[in-house]
Amino acid sequence: MTYKVDKDLLSIQEARIHLELAHEAAKEMKTTSQEKLDIVIEKMIIAIQPSLADFAQQAVAETNYGIKAHKLLKNRFVCEYLAHYLQDKKYVGVVHENKADQLVEIGVPVGVVVSLIPATNPVSTTIHNILIAIKSGNAVVISPHPRAKRTIQRVVEMMQVAAESAGLPEGAISCMKLISPLGTQELFTHEATDMIMVTGVPKLLPALKKAGKPFIYGGSGNGPVFIERTCNIEKAVQQIIESRTFDNGIVSAAEQSIVLDGPIAEAVKAEFLKQGAYFMNQTEVNDLLKVLQRENGELNAESVGRSAFELAKMAKIEAPEQTRVLIYQQAYVSENNLFNREFYAPVLAMFIEPDWQLACEKCIELLMDTGKSHTLVIHSNDESVIREFSLKKPVARVLVNTPSSLGGMGATTNLIPSMTLGSANLGNMQASENISPKHLIHTRMVGYGVRELSDCLTTPVLNNDENSLEAILQQLIQKLSTENNH
Repeated sequence: MTYKVDKDLLSIQEARIHLELAHEAAKEMKTTSQEKLDIVIEKMIIAIQPSLADFAQQAVAETNYGIKAHKLLKNRFVCEYLAHYLQDKKYVGVVHENKADQLVEIGVPVGVVVSLIPATNPVSTTIHNILIAIKSGNAVVISPHPRAKRTIQRVVEMMQVAAESAGLPEGAISCMKLISPLGTQELFTHEATDMIMVTGVPKLLPALKKAGKPFIYGGSGNGPVFIERTCNIEKAVQQIIESRTFDNGIVSAAEQSIVLDGPIAEAVKAEFLKQGAYFMNQTEVNDLLKVLQRENGELNAESVGRSAFELAKMAKIEAPEQTRVLIYQQAYVSENNLFNREFYAPVLAMFIEPDWQLACEKCIELLMDTGKSHTLVIHSNDESVIREFSLKKPVARVLVNTPSSLGGMGATTNLIPSMTLGSANLGNMQASENISPKHLIHTRMVGYGVRELSDCLTTPVLNNDENSLEAILQQLIQKLSTENNH
């Protein structure tokens, strides 16, 4: 007799095993010093660095997304720049002590972190999320995207072996082998799960919120970029194209919509043409949309990480071979405009506004329309305009005069180096900034007594017993009552 294997049940069981082992490892790690955790991180980096190019190649081969050279840059970014950034920082144990104010700040690991990794940046995100989890003293269970599971599993295995050889307990780093929706649901809702990290998988947001656990969502984008009249036009266009074509457009922080300041609109458009942009007409836009998404409205995975010229060929658009980005100019933002959504490809919408005030409103409209509130870019040399944009936008990060893809992850800016970028306005999400080990700890504050309650009052105690706490509280009540009556 042949028995049918239930993949969902096996996935649920595997999730439980990983989480239970992680829970036991996390209990042991709560007493592990920062110094020992740093040794573990160093061993993992040493182990994985020689394979970064191979992993970049494997990621492209398995997913058919992006460019090997750019994936290698991201892999090196987390293994070199991020590792250096974390080197001397402390997140667990006594993190900071202010002897003058007699305050002590203690970092306490959250426990077990479940991390879902996307297919778009499988290697760099996996390395990043493991590094920040271990740096902050947490156990981590990795759940790979099905399209990149072999690559992600290899990365996790290599880091796991190195970590355990350096003294990390078994179960502190693990990876799902059997992936199913019910298995993912078990990871989200199991009692051993203390925090969930999801990077760039929008369809999981409802399940994240429903699970009721603290979560971090490395958001998908649709970031507008405003090109203001005082900017260096040539440099602004160069940076936007470099950013939008980086790894063929699959970085979520990349620019999605261009908003032009009216007086320089024609000069900017001419510069885009000069640097390899192709402006599509309405017929070509309709043809491209058939390539970018399926009939049911879902994103076509086969369009992800393709170059502009490849997309043009797939859509039968006669664009020059040197085309680097495809641009669609439109008049307004509408609910049925499909270019408002995020596409993981070098495609851009373009709007023109007569001045920076209206451009400001357009950027807000774009951010609110998608509800992503991820990243906004402004190219300008007018500090007053930059400040107004920074103050008014409902967004997690504002980048100035820099490529969004690289600036957002902290490569060309001094933002926290990260491959998981939070978004604003997502309910019970734990952070909207660049995610680091500090987001995976609880902060315990220790405060020493330095004064009596009576020292806090501006008038003397009226009660005869001036040392009585009850008398002091009674005085406060009487004072408040008198003020309210007046």
